[in-house]
Amino acid sequence: MLRVDDLRSAYGRIEALHGVSVQVARGEIVTLVGANGAGKTTLLRAISGVQPITGGTVRFDGEAIETTPSHARVALGIVQVPEGRQLFGPLSVQDNLLLGAWTRRSADLRSDLQRVYGLFPMLAALRANPAGALSGGQQQMLAIGRALMAKPRLLLLDEPSMGLAPILIDQMLSTIAALQRDGLTILLVEQNANAALAISDRGYVIETGRVTAAGAARELLANDRVRAAYLGL
Repeated sequence: MLRVDDLRSAYGRIEALHGVSVQVARGEIVTLVGANGAGKTTLLRAISGVQPITGGTVRFDGEAIETTPSHARVALGIVQVPEGRQLFGPLSVQDNLLLGAWTRRSADLRSDLQRVYGLFPMLAALRANPAGALSGGQQQMLAIGRALMAKPRLLLLDEPSMGLAPILIDQMLSTIAALQRDGLTILLVEQNANAALAISDRGYVIETGRVTAAGAARELLANDRVRAAYLGL
């Protein structure tokens, strides 16, 4: 579904990605593992079109999209849940969800809202509350729900467990696994690399803007260097 080849991106004169190549097959969960500042978020932003690239190619379903603007990539089915959630705090939970469907203005959104509320029942009870008044876990549910309202085919998740209590992290990862079972393809950046790889099909290790290891998730979980550097084992 997604093929990134020799991707380069920079912030001013500082290159953050030095020829990164990754692939995501339809129906997979693929996790990006690496230290803070390794380039994982930059890669997601480059795929979604909000971070300019200086070289390389990005193909989605075989079509080159390097010059496709970010809003058009959403319409194609590439949707990102950004690090830090970036909700519209003063707006209600339901208004935030409806804004996630802005590319589908003519669609009947009632069934999509019910799907999100079914996935996150707590949001249904809080639908009239301002998003800024929610807890961290509730805000992350809302951020994912807002993305689902765009009807993604490829979901880019950037640190969905950041700031959450351990029990909520387990719930969040279980939800991500459930989304895959429903047919969604997911590219995941997650600080809890051990737990993320446990629900993933494959993974890539990114160090200082380069892919230094790749393989099946179970292989990375068994790799002594990866275990010592990123899994705390």
